[in-house]
Formats: sequence, structure tokens, C-alpha cells
Amino acid sequence: MSSSPSLNTWSDALSGFSIGWFPLGLVIVAVIPLVFIALYALTYGVYGERKISAFMQDRLGPMEVGFWGILQTLADILKLLQKEDIVPTAADKFLFVIGPGILFVGSFLAFAVLPFGPAFIGADLNVGLFYAVGIVAIEVVGILAAGWGSNNKWALYGAVRSVAQIVSYEIPASIALLCAAMMAGTLSMQQITVMQAGPNGFMHWFLFNNPIAWLPFLIYFISSLAETNRAPFDIPEAESELVAGYFTEYSGMKFAVIFLAEYGSMFMVSAIISIAFLGGWTSPLPNIGGLELNTMTSGPAWGAFWIIMKGFFFIFVQMWLRWTLPRLRVDQLMYLCWKVLTPFALISFVLTAVWEIYR
Repeated sequence: MSSSPSLNTWSDALSGFSIGWFPLGLVIVAVIPLVFIALYALTYGVYGERKISAFMQDRLGPMEVGFWGILQTLADILKLLQKEDIVPTAADKFLFVIGPGILFVGSFLAFAVLPFGPAFIGADLNVGLFYAVGIVAIEVVGILAAGWGSNNKWALYGAVRSVAQIVSYEIPASIALLCAAMMAGTLSMQQITVMQAGPNGFMHWFLFNNPIAWLPFLIYFISSLAETNRAPFDIPEAESELVAGYFTEYSGMKFAVIFLAEYGSMFMVSAIISIAFLGGWTSPLPNIGGLELNTMTSGPAWGAFWIIMKGFFFIFVQMWLRWTLPRLRVDQLMYLCWKVLTPFALISFVLTAVWEIYR
């Protein structure tokens, strides 16, 4: 295991840059993840999901606007910008308006502790993993505000389902991540990544370096699907039952912000599982004799590439599962959480502790 002497150099340099009293560098550090979320959601998020779902169903997907329909998402954004901002007469206007904002803020704030490489992280907190898990829970407040504020029974049903689902699945998800924290001996997401760096590439990753790690890895991935309301856990927006769930009454840019928050959360949970078990920004390629593949594919720019590609891989799996598995019933969803994932998460926690003590 090796640590880098140049950790967080880019973000530290930017943070110290200011023009007079204005901390321009801190603003840039905060804006970079925001720009990334917007660009990723517009391209790989929306357009990618449309194309992936189309290919899985033997369709072509968007084809008319731009080459292979690549500008379709941009056209949709322009349409949403021009749509009337409708607030239902009977709605609680305050809750209805702030709901989408709270949703996005909860998703965006988690990016503060996400290391985009050895040289860039918003805030290298020594409790970064704990912060990321906790701050995402703010989304529960946004969903409940949107559902209750809509004054619509379908929206309220969807919101209550979502809150019960997210709160429940945070338990096995958190226990699974504690296993990774035990393996690394720290809650800092940057240091967890550093502990998995080394010349042998993927062989240093916790998933391949610890025989227990595959169990919390699977538990967290399944739980992350539920936390982001992705199929087969998308009962909060079950269109066959609830029209569109908690965002039934939303249109225009409020509707767009809700989906921006969802795609932001999808990348965040994908990045967390990549950092906790798959080395984060470290290269998977090993040095083989005189061919130093790991050395050649390491560094700040390569680090950003690897963490984004690992995140995109898990997002692809999330999209794949959406068009593969049927939606669970509410009772099946809760059974899986409390009687399957939570007991196995506790077992993996104990086994990881024993392994770390006696290996």
C-alpha cells in the first residue's frame, strides 16, 4: 500500500485563491461538481438511459434531433424551460416549491467529500464516508415535502413509500460501508482510496484483497438501488399504481430538478461503492515486469478518469436492471431489507472485524 505526497494539491491551491475579499477559488471548487452533475445528467444520464433502454427493447431510441438523437436531451431542456410553472391551487405552496430544491441540495452536498482524483476533493473530511451517508438522507425531507405539499393522494402515497424505503435501506447500506471503513481504518474517502493504491492495481482493492468484502459489496449495491428509487425498488413512483408518485404534480424546471437530483444520487452511490471496494481513482492495471502499466495510468487526470468510469459502469448496471427485473411489492421490499440484507450486513460486519483482527 502506498500513499501519495501530492494529495489534494489542485483543490488546496484553488481553495487558497481569492480576489480581494471574494473567495473565487472556493466557488470554483464548489462549481466543478455542479457542472459535472449537469453535463453527466444531460449526456450519459438521460440520453444514455434512453439509448440503453431502447437497445434492450430492440428499438432505436431518440434519432431525430442531432446525430443519433444526441441533441434530444438539449431540446427537452429547452422545452422544460419554456413550460409554465404550475402550482396546484390546493397545494401547500411553500413545501411544493422547496421540495425539489431540498432534493437536489441533498444530492449535491454529498459531492463535497467525493475525491475526483488524488489531487482534487471538495473537502477531505476525516469522517467523509459518514458525512456522505448522512447528508444524502436530506433527500427524505425533500421527497416528503414534495409529496405532502402537492396535496395529492398519489404524491403522498409515493412520498410515504419513498421515506420508508430510504430510511430502511440506509441501515444495511451503512453497515456495509462500515466494513470498508474497518478494512481501511479510516472514514476519510481520500484515505480509503489511498489504502487501495499500489503497483499491483486491482489486486490491492478491498474486493479482491479481502475474502469477506464481496458480501458488503453486494449488500451496499442492492441497498443503493433502493436509496435512489431505482428498479426493482421504484415503488415510490410506480406509474402503474401512482401515476408518477411523489412528483405527479410537478412540471417544467421543477420536474427537471427532481430528475437531476436522481441522476446525481445515482452517480454518488456508484462513486461511493467504487471508493469503498474498488479503489476509487486508482488504476486497475498492474505493473507487469518492466511494463509499468499502473505507473503510466496513475496521476490526477487518470484518477479523475478512473473514478468517473467506475461510476459510469455501475450506473449502466442500474439502467440494465431497470429494464430486466420486475418491480417488487412493498412487502417484498421490506422483507428483503429487514430479514435478508440487514442480518447479512451484520454477519459481514462481524466477519470483517474478525478477519482484520486475526489475519
